[in-house]
Amino acid sequence: MKYKRSERLVYMTQHLITNPNKLIPLTTYVDKFSQAKSSISEDIRIIKDVFNAEGLGILQTTAGANGGAMFIPKISVERAEMIISEFKEDLESSERLLPGGYLYMSDIMGNPKMMNDIGDLIATMYGGLEIDSVVTIATKGISLANAVARKLNVPVAVIRKDNKVTEGSTVSINYVSGSTRKIETMVLSKRTLKEGSRVLVVDDFLRAGGSITGVTNLMEEFNATVVGVSVLVEAKEVANRRFNDYTSLLKVSEIDEFNESFVVEEGNCLDYITGK
Repeated sequence: MKYKRSERLVYMTQHLITNPNKLIPLTTYVDKFSQAKSSISEDIRIIKDVFNAEGLGILQTTAGANGGAMFIPKISVERAEMIISEFKEDLESSERLLPGGYLYMSDIMGNPKMMNDIGDLIATMYGGLEIDSVVTIATKGISLANAVARKLNVPVAVIRKDNKVTEGSTVSINYVSGSTRKIETMVLSKRTLKEGSRVLVVDDFLRAGGSITGVTNLMEEFNATVVGVSVLVEAKEVANRRFNDYTSLLKVSEIDEFNESFVVEEGNCLDYITGK
């Protein structure tokens, strides 16, 4: 089949976007379209210019015999602000307040578009840190972890609270829950995470930080390096939080169960995107 340039551009754009953070040799497209390398290089330049102009991401190119192109997800500050604004609007519904000061977020975690957008945002913050795996805690964080990992093109490691026979050999630790002060257990299959990995930890909600501290302790058992921690929502008014180095999209405070009210404000993630 003979492809027109417009058809090549559509195919190449889709191929690059669906294979983020992966170097695609130009020969892949040379062979696919039976075109000269110079023509494919010009196609790549056109795509790169549009990505830059529209803030759709970074198209990194390398020259030489082994030259290629790699798409790096990176959204603009304006789009990041829009994503946070939409998330904030969804979260502010008073019907979300549950007994104990918790927030109902299952519908948000199950919203593919919202998770895709948030995945873009978190990948923008941490995309340059050479991450090997995204780590989360079952079960609420799984959809978020998958969204972020898809953008970074890395696997997901899911930490569970009990041992499953289907997990094979596991590593487990005990930790103190920051909210309940109870001793709980975390379990991760040895096959899930490679020794010495660089990991990004993501979760839906951060209160006192006991769970995140437990995750970082478990990562030490794998000689893994935690290069970042990102949560969707944090409880703002928490004394003696165990973990302080993280990013959040939103903060909640002034939780009043009797009047079913709470205050939502932006977290610190925009500071990371703007470099403040």
